[in-house]
Amino acid sequence: MYNLPNILTISRILVIPVIFLSLYINSFAWTMFIGVLFVTASITDYFDGYLARCRNQTSAFGRLLDPIADKLLVASALVVILVKPDMVFSKLSYIPVFVILCREILVSGLREFLREVNVGLPVTRLAKWKTGFQMTALAMMLFHGLWIWHYIGELLLWVAGVLTFITGYQYFQKSVDYVKSLEKAKTVEAKIVVKKTATKKVAQKKTTAKKTVAKKTTTTTKKATKKSAKKQ
Repeated sequence: MYNLPNILTISRILVIPVIFLSLYINSFAWTMFIGVLFVTASITDYFDGYLARCRNQTSAFGRLLDPIADKLLVASALVVILVKPDMVFSKLSYIPVFVILCREILVSGLREFLREVNVGLPVTRLAKWKTGFQMTALAMMLFHGLWIWHYIGELLLWVAGVLTFITGYQYFQKSVDYVKSLEKAKTVEAKIVVKKTATKKVAQKKTTAKKTVAKKTTTTTKKATKKSAKKQ
């Protein structure tokens, strides 16, 4: 469990409290340190998966913890941007921040639901682009006060917000389509059961009718036989 890929994944979680300290420490040196720390943690997101595949060290623990570490890292950076003063040039930039946060919660819920029914929700190519823009934007915004990186990062945050909304909708639509297919299958199954039940009832009625006719025929035959015997 404690192999190099998993250690890199755990390291992304361990840096989160350090990133939160930037809410209380406002020095330029600390801001640069937090920016470098976030970039380093973001890079480990690529290397832990790459090393796990190369070394054949994939594990259930890694698959469980990797998306959690990513979401916690992103959420911590977004909270810093929301809470710390003067982190955005325009307050309208809070819109993509909320979109990204809501999307992460939505997709986590969808994955949990679909996992219960053994259905995967694979990462799309557009979602990978979203992650790239998102990590780049957050990293540049955390380098607050360094050249014009912060403003470029805010612009990229809007791009990431748009891609986040699109991919979130795509995942939601796939989940809705799956739920609809389940409901449709249940409806068809219910109709088949009703049809079988109706057919069974008809067959039972026919069998009952045949038995009744057979009984009447037998009774009539017996009566005719008795009459014939009396006459003789």
